[in-house]
Amino acid sequence: MQDFDEVVERKNTNCIKYDAVKRYFKKDDVQPLWVADMDFKTPKFIVEAIQKKVSQELYGYPEPHISLFNSIENWMQKRHQWKIETKDIMLLAGVVAGLSAAVEAFSEEEDEIIVQTPVYYPFFSVIKNNNRKLIENPLRNDNGYYTMDLEDFKAKITPRTKMIILCSPHNPVGRVWDKKELESLASICLKNNIIIISDEIHSDLVYKKFIPMASLSEEIANITLTLNSPSKTFNLAGLNSSYAICSNRVMYQNFKRIVAKREIGSLNIFGIVAMQTAYESGESWVEKLLVYLNTNINFVENYLKKHDMKIEFIKPESTYLVWLNFKGYNFTHKEIQTKLLDNAKVALNDGLSFGSNANLYFRINVALPKKELEQALQKIFLNLKPK
Repeated sequence: MQDFDEVVERKNTNCIKYDAVKRYFKKDDVQPLWVADMDFKTPKFIVEAIQKKVSQELYGYPEPHISLFNSIENWMQKRHQWKIETKDIMLLAGVVAGLSAAVEAFSEEEDEIIVQTPVYYPFFSVIKNNNRKLIENPLRNDNGYYTMDLEDFKAKITPRTKMIILCSPHNPVGRVWDKKELESLASICLKNNIIIISDEIHSDLVYKKFIPMASLSEEIANITLTLNSPSKTFNLAGLNSSYAICSNRVMYQNFKRIVAKREIGSLNIFGIVAMQTAYESGESWVEKLLVYLNTNINFVENYLKKHDMKIEFIKPESTYLVWLNFKGYNFTHKEIQTKLLDNAKVALNDGLSFGSNANLYFRINVALPKKELEQALQKIFLNLKPK
């Protein structure tokens, strides 16, 4: 049984979260609470499966077996009540690589692509790096609860609007979109011939019912390409093992053409083993993980209340990423950033990297042993309270 309270030494292991802190934050004496991977060991049953593959002592080109695709199908059916078929699955070397390929596959240069800000910042780069026009559809923040602004979405549509990249569940605000929201968004897309690229990488880390966009109806599935991976759920990000799901054969083939052009349609030998093992044997482990993560989220909420901190806590419905609002303090965004990094010695994600509508927001990763989370919160508290 995994001990999520175990402190794992990650420094000097060539991981971005710890060993690239100085490159990103210009400091190396801070507690990393930024990159979206967990400070928990990858599940033992996955490690053992990889070790078994390692013991073969020959790592030639792998050929994914049908059992890998079956594991994806069974996982989607059991966890999300979504029936998919092998022919609709395409393996990918990363979700962000898939996002970029989708932009090229389904739009032309100077076409418009909509994103709902604040949002995972690679959404911006995959649009701009492909010479497309980024259109922001800011989320509505109603007393600390984010919702889609569909009136603004409709107002932003022009003849050059070709797609929306949907973050579902949403990173960083933690929303799990409900059925009505998804159907309303899809209805607008159907009427305006807009393709939906749905990034669902956090779909297993949810505290309420998650609905895959393409599972709503055949009509909606026909305009949707879904991207997913076990990487966030099982701490496998370094294996670059992901996949796309698309039932529209024309869309599938157009996407496949760009995937082939970019040479991103294969997994490494250990990624294949890890993905299949995770989906075949990981359900009970995920349930235990979710309990621990939810406990940590509740701990943050209670800590802020107990210490009367002026940080607005937006309780996430998904992910291990918590979106913190520092507007209650009489500081500028830069001053908050300085207090966190220079004084408290904690490295959080700057909210402005997720969009211009995130002034005075920062994102904290709570997927770490509770003892270390408490230490981080104490440092933040001590350096924000009045002198």
